[in-house]
Amino acid sequence: MNKYIEIDPLRCNGKPVIRGTRIPITIILDQLVETESIEKLLKKYPELTYSQVKGVLAYCHSMINHTELEQV
Repeated sequence: MNKYIEIDPLRCNGKPVIRGTRIPITIILDQLVETESIEKLLKKYPELTYSQVKGVLAYCHSMINHTELEQV
């Protein structure tokens, strides 16, 4: 985990969210796909910071790096 992400079973059904908010990281990822830039995402969600969005990306990178993928 990192300082921007928290997982609380009482918040958003235990899904990872931006610390101190109820914004799931999946929303951030979806919005990045839609807007195609962090700057446009921040205009849609002015309560977020650039550092928080980078923290989401770092969290996702870490999760992928530490996941054993089964090859078919």
